Amino acid sequence: MIIYIDIDETICVSPENRNYAEASPILENIAKANRLYDGGHTIVYWTARGSGSGIDWREVTEKQFEEWGVKHHELRLGKPIYDLFIDDKNMNARDWPDTIPVDENNSNIFDTV
Repeated sequence: MIIYIDIDETICVSPENRNYAEASPILENIAKANRLYDGGHTIVYWTARGSGSGIDWREVTEKQFEEWGVKHHELRLGKPIYDLFIDDKNMNARDWPDTIPVDENNSNIFDTV
């Protein structure tokens, strides 16, 4: 599977002033994402960092990924800014379970580790 994962408030907590260099990792969610990576899934992090301000946060984000042990195949910036995203293939980060059924056999992508 190709899995897109947001960064802020998903794998880290960012300050209200949006100085992303001060973000702190959510280690439990990083571990969940890393299990998906280890299970052979393609992990793409997609972020709106800098979308509103025009600041390029790539270097800061890549350094954080290295420090936090974030495994991934790709980092994409330029995610649009929005208030609500409605889609048929989304999951809220607050509801991120340890298992996610993905087919009619009730297999789940976390069984791959």
